[in-house]
Amino acid sequence: MALYHISGMKSDVGKLLKKHQELTHSDMQKVTSHVQRCTGDWIVNTLMIEGCSAPFKFKRKDNYRDLKGARVNLTYYPETETVSGFELEVMNVVRIRVA
Repeated sequence: MALYHISGMKSDVGKLLKKHQELTHSDMQKVTSHVQRCTGDWIVNTLMIEGCSAPFKFKRKDNYRDLKGARVNLTYYPETETVSGFELEVMNVVRIRVA
């Protein structure tokens, strides 16, 4: 994954990375799978990225366009979720843009 370094960045991403050290930014990542499901008032989006085994998750109030096959820029942080007694690493997306 291509990762941004904080130095020299003038965009919103640079400000986010500088303020929150746990965030990672990756550019031009290819989406291999995109699933959307309703959870209460929110729609949870789960992406799988080529070359990465951890799912990338984000919530929206409305459906998002299908991203399968698209290249995206992601800003995210790792978290551990427990599903059926198993701990899984999940990437929580705080910013996503189609590249």
